[in-house]
Amino acid sequence: MPRDRREERTGFQEAAPYHPDYDLQTDFVMVYGIDETMPERIRKWKEKGYVVHLMTGVAWGQYNSYLDGEIDGVPHWDEAQKDRHGEMILHGKKPVIPYMVPTISFGRFIADRIRIAVDAGVEAIHLEEPEFWVNGGYSEAFRREWQLYYKEPWIPPHATPDAQYRASKLKAYLYTRVLDRLCAEMKDYALKRYDRILRFYVPTHSLINYTQWRIVSPQSALVELPSIDGYIAQIWTGTSRTPNVYEGLRKERTFETAYLEYGVMQELVRGTDRRMWFLHDPIEDNPNHTWADYKQNYLKTVVASLLHPGVSHYEVSPWPRRIFKGTYPSENGSGKESIPSDYATTLLQVMHTLGNMDQKVIEPEEDALQVGVLIADSAMFQRMKPEPDAPDAGKYDGTDPEGFQEAGDTELLDFSPFYGLTLPLLKHGIPVRPLQLDNVRRYPGYLAPYRVLVLSYEFFKPEYPDLQNALAQWVRDGGALIYVGDDSDPYHGIRAWWNAELGGGAFGSKYNSPREHLFEQLGLKGAAEGIHQAGKGVVYWLDQHPADLSLSKEGADRLRHAVQAAMEALLGTESPWHSKHYFKLQRGPYIIASVLEESITDKDLTISGPVVDLFDSKLSVHDQFTLSPGKQALLYDVEAGRPSEGQVSVIAASSRIEELHQSDTGFRFTAKGPANIQASARLYCPTEPASVQYAIGNQAVPADWVWNRESLTVLLQYEHGAANQAVIQVDWSPQSVPEPGAD
Repeated sequence: MPRDRREERTGFQEAAPYHPDYDLQTDFVMVYGIDETMPERIRKWKEKGYVVHLMTGVAWGQYNSYLDGEIDGVPHWDEAQKDRHGEMILHGKKPVIPYMVPTISFGRFIADRIRIAVDAGVEAIHLEEPEFWVNGGYSEAFRREWQLYYKEPWIPPHATPDAQYRASKLKAYLYTRVLDRLCAEMKDYALKRYDRILRFYVPTHSLINYTQWRIVSPQSALVELPSIDGYIAQIWTGTSRTPNVYEGLRKERTFETAYLEYGVMQELVRGTDRRMWFLHDPIEDNPNHTWADYKQNYLKTVVASLLHPGVSHYEVSPWPRRIFKGTYPSENGSGKESIPSDYATTLLQVMHTLGNMDQKVIEPEEDALQVGVLIADSAMFQRMKPEPDAPDAGKYDGTDPEGFQEAGDTELLDFSPFYGLTLPLLKHGIPVRPLQLDNVRRYPGYLAPYRVLVLSYEFFKPEYPDLQNALAQWVRDGGALIYVGDDSDPYHGIRAWWNAELGGGAFGSKYNSPREHLFEQLGLKGAAEGIHQAGKGVVYWLDQHPADLSLSKEGADRLRHAVQAAMEALLGTESPWHSKHYFKLQRGPYIIASVLEESITDKDLTISGPVVDLFDSKLSVHDQFTLSPGKQALLYDVEAGRPSEGQVSVIAASSRIEELHQSDTGFRFTAKGPANIQASARLYCPTEPASVQYAIGNQAVPADWVWNRESLTVLLQYEHGAANQAVIQVDWSPQSVPEPGAD
């Protein structure tokens, strides 16, 4: 049965008008941008059968009419985000498009623009990237918002750790406020005017990336807004290739970073009815890489996302026009080249496979330990060096890493306190899930699936004291907590609930850090470094800064030893610590695998077949598949997916396959996809074909095909034609195959 587009399992965003060369045949399309061409763009995509959404920036865009005062007669340039030098923080370089302070009047302006899209008939709206840069907070509009929120005069964010923390907390609040007001108002408008339930989603980078790139956004606070229906996890090569440090070496670790990023985004919707789409991007915003570079990093992000089976909806591409119509540097440096034909075919195969990931049977290779590493929205609030005279690290967005490394603060960008707690475990094959501490007070039982947690308050803070009570109770009920921290973080001294002397006052006494309060709740006041019993659980305290664990193999080993020792103290010989150099998961017939570099061995991983390689444009069948360190695979298990005897069924295709009909003489189907692309499909085929042809319009031509006798599958190769549709006919002898379902 063809998939109903209204399931919205796959989609993409595009600002350009419809074009047959990038008609990807997903379920929905997000028409990007609100201008005079928007209604026509919406109409054309609808005509092609898509469910149509709209996406627009909520922090930046072509807002000059608002900034110049043409909307309400009042100039609004004072609402542009500015750094400490009074310079506007810009999106790109030209034209001048500043990031905005989301004031009440700015929210009204965005609402009026959104109303145009509602009138044009879109079913959902995506308000992209509510972002406030850490080095911002100096514009007149922000100073006014500070006075209203804190009821005190504005303080320059770089003046003290407390000022920086409070400035960032306000930034997150302002975007939460504008999204709440805007989405509620537009939902009301759509229902009253058109009797239509309008949906709102927020495409956002991960909490890990925003913290690493020094951007503040509402993140988990949005789950408390009833007007927000879900998210797109904007994770791609550009975010995940940001270098980090492991065992003293700074380098790109795209797979590992993406694995952590998708993991924390899954946590935003776990246990809720909110929708999450995982994004992949076959290119990225930096246009200076080769197609080979883009491909290897794209495949790493795809596999990293598929190892998180709690999500089965995907944005398969932003900007397909720049993929299928763009040119990028050639390998030999001789100029630029268009997408290689085999890579285009592979991309489409992956994109259509993603629509089948809602599988009921999920089988990890073993019941492996899963370790939760806690992080909170407050990690974004302390991303400026606390010295008033420290240079401004500037703005990093992944498009010019070499330039930032020359002029910026690379050590700050490393975000080593977080990676020091995660990479030592991840590199030994331990499934690590970044957990959202803020959710502990939102969802009872949020921590229940975990027996082991890793925590440090050296790079984020618990916003509320009841979070500590919940953590302490989790330990006393039988959990193992590994706490890493030496109380050296200057942000421990901010005005907060644990710090009575500076205005917290919640307990009438001063704790030097929130760790001291947590340990008191656990009955460990004054405890020394090491392992301690707490009720039915255990606490292992490593009295050092978590960033130190990233600097050497000894540091990484120390964390691994602490986790293993805590588990053994809790579970004895039943401890599920199993180091390995790979991750492997089966989702229905799909096998997802990644072999790690910098792990316990450099051996290959062999996967038994027969399997189909879905990253191969020829969809090759392998009796066994070998994967070397640093490589990833998406495979189809031929036997696990085999239909009833004699039936024809699709294994994979670089087309949207519809109207598959089988008879006693063969089968036929309709394949839909971009024009000018070499397409492939592999299907279960119970007997060798006698002939294969495909028709584009009224013209029928022979198709290339290869039958695999051992797997009883056939590879078909064809084109979609300018009309984005071909009909493929496969004929065999009527006496050569049993009827479908026959014994």
